[in-house]
Amino acid sequence: MASVTVSAATPDDMDALLASVAGLFREDAGQHDSLVNADWPASEGAAYYSRLLTDRDCLLALARDDDRVVGHLVGKLTRPSPIQTGCLAVLESMRVAPDSRRAGAGSLLVRHFFSWARERGAQQASVTAYAANDAALRFYARHGFTPKSVTSRAVL
Repeated sequence: MASVTVSAATPDDMDALLASVAGLFREDAGQHDSLVNADWPASEGAAYYSRLLTDRDCLLALARDDDRVVGHLVGKLTRPSPIQTGCLAVLESMRVAPDSRRAGAGSLLVRHFFSWARERGAQQASVTAYAANDAALRFYARHGFTPKSVTSRAVL
């Protein structure tokens, strides 16, 4: 995994990005959230991520092991507003392929995200993970994320 690099996605990377996002939807939301449409990446993903590619306040990053895409990260900035007094970087989506986990690709993606966020004036970063996804929660904690709020649901 010494050859893993992280770079911004380009329009030519759309298929690889969508494949990674689809994997995340299957592996994470598909297991932890019955309300998530697991087909969303195939039906809506190309349009959504194509818009983000040209938005300066969005980051689409890919981790590659040589030429193979092994992961992605999607980040967005929320700018100050009357309610929010500072710039916040939101890690919206992240995945590393199962056969590439525990080898540093995820950490490279997060470091790239933090650097991108700092360059754009973010004071803090946030991420949301499913409460039942212990591995993700441990990973994010190792990178300095601490719980800020808790969302609870009731089945009706």
